[in-house]
Amino acid sequence: MSTHSRAGQPAEPGDLVNLPKLMSAFYQLVPDVNQDAQRVAFGTSGHRGSSFDISFNQAHIHAICQAVAEYRKAQGLNGPLFLGMDTHALSEAAFGAALEVLTANGVEVRVQQGGGYTPTPVISHAILAHNRADAGQIADGIVITPSHNPPRDGGIKYNGPDGGPASAAATSQIQQRANVLLAEGNAGVKRLPFAQAQQQVTPHDYVAGYVNDLDLVIDMDAIRRAGIRIGVDPLGGSGLAYWPHIARRYNLDITLVNERQDADFSFMPLDHDGKIRMDCSSPYSMSNLLALKDEFDIACGNDPDYDRHGIVDADGLMNPNHYLAVCIHYLFTHRPGWRGDLAVGKTLVSSSIIDRVAASLERPLMEVPVGFKWYVEPLMQGRLAFVGEESAGASFLRKDGGVWTTDKDGFIPSLLAAEILAVTGKTPHQYYAMLTDTLGRPHYQRVDAPATYAQKKVLTELKPESIKADTLAGDAIVARLTAAPGNDAPIGGLKVVTGQGWFAARPSGTEQVYKIYAESFRSEAHLEQLISEARELVSEVFARAGV
Repeated sequence: MSTHSRAGQPAEPGDLVNLPKLMSAFYQLVPDVNQDAQRVAFGTSGHRGSSFDISFNQAHIHAICQAVAEYRKAQGLNGPLFLGMDTHALSEAAFGAALEVLTANGVEVRVQQGGGYTPTPVISHAILAHNRADAGQIADGIVITPSHNPPRDGGIKYNGPDGGPASAAATSQIQQRANVLLAEGNAGVKRLPFAQAQQQVTPHDYVAGYVNDLDLVIDMDAIRRAGIRIGVDPLGGSGLAYWPHIARRYNLDITLVNERQDADFSFMPLDHDGKIRMDCSSPYSMSNLLALKDEFDIACGNDPDYDRHGIVDADGLMNPNHYLAVCIHYLFTHRPGWRGDLAVGKTLVSSSIIDRVAASLERPLMEVPVGFKWYVEPLMQGRLAFVGEESAGASFLRKDGGVWTTDKDGFIPSLLAAEILAVTGKTPHQYYAMLTDTLGRPHYQRVDAPATYAQKKVLTELKPESIKADTLAGDAIVARLTAAPGNDAPIGGLKVVTGQGWFAARPSGTEQVYKIYAESFRSEAHLEQLISEARELVSEVFARAGV
């Protein structure tokens, strides 16, 4: 897809979502479950959509929350449910709809005291902390967020007692029951009036509970002693209120460069395609912070629910794959409290530089499909120390080897960049250059291509034999993967591997595109050839399927 002519430039009035119209659609439009695009569908991280498309409306939230209430009762989950939301407009509406149903079902719902927003990793941290302290009252949680998606979108995901995104088995049950409820006009949904539901929630100090534990996972003293100047652009997200507390609690030099939280995100530069998207791994979305990079030693940005990180130093925005490699090498060489048998977790579409770093550290590697839910069980079992995704999501263990979160945490990779600089004297870019001097420099890119709902469905159902070619970019194909080597789970797409490179194609769970990931061990020119031929192969698959 070509880059929009105004990518990286300020949004104009015509780029902004019509918030009154969006909110009216949330309450007034009712989904038709006979339309696939209007049904509840849990992807890699919850159900997402837009009220404009009748794919994220009040009826969806009521049905999903009723299904969650019934599911947790069947599972014997008798503790509180930690409820959080990000700063999208539809998150506010969905939050109220969720309260109406959860409280009507007798669920104790814990919300941020005094109102406000709660990041995804904070919900995970709160669930784990509660369940460690009170084994008799098992808690779970819900986060209302469409992640980095445009302002028109909404999302909701369920996190189980292990603190992470619910398993495929759990979400399948919730999805199925929610669609049955929708088909019955939500007759089976219990609801309280919103004002009454508000009176039944339990206020919870999420900020203190999370911030006060950060020195268990990050060497905050090292950052403070080195006087690292940290710049933060919250991108209007749910973590905005947390940074001042972090600065005060640990006496750090942190500057917020943008404190706006507007539901239309009008302060955001346009992304590569001309849309407003709070993608902290995009140089276009991060252009405001990049313009200020020389004012700080380390700067960072995060998406609205704070489960992604974007790292900026004097050399610019760090490539997410490169930074994952830096984190892995640094952590495994600076965490003496971690056991020697702990493994590295990566997704199937992450860079092979991670494989090389893990091998150099003599650490096992677990390669899984896209979706943080695949990491939850091995994290809780004590098998993984670091887990990451190419889309700039990661989490890792506490310094003593205990579990920190089982969902992506945008705060700790951001703070880790400051720790790395404080301890080693190297910026993330300098640290990565040190790694590639010995491990080689792969060439990696991810591109998006338009895809209809039908085309995306075809991609999720691909078989190895769907690819008829024997060669790719001049090399023999050695593997066609539709399941991940680390756990044999379906990848929701296809990965094709040669001796000199690979590509993977999978549908977006949130937008009408499919994603091509590719990497070459030769050159940028070879990488472009891989991407070009990947497009052709996928187009052939669509043509044979008649979509």
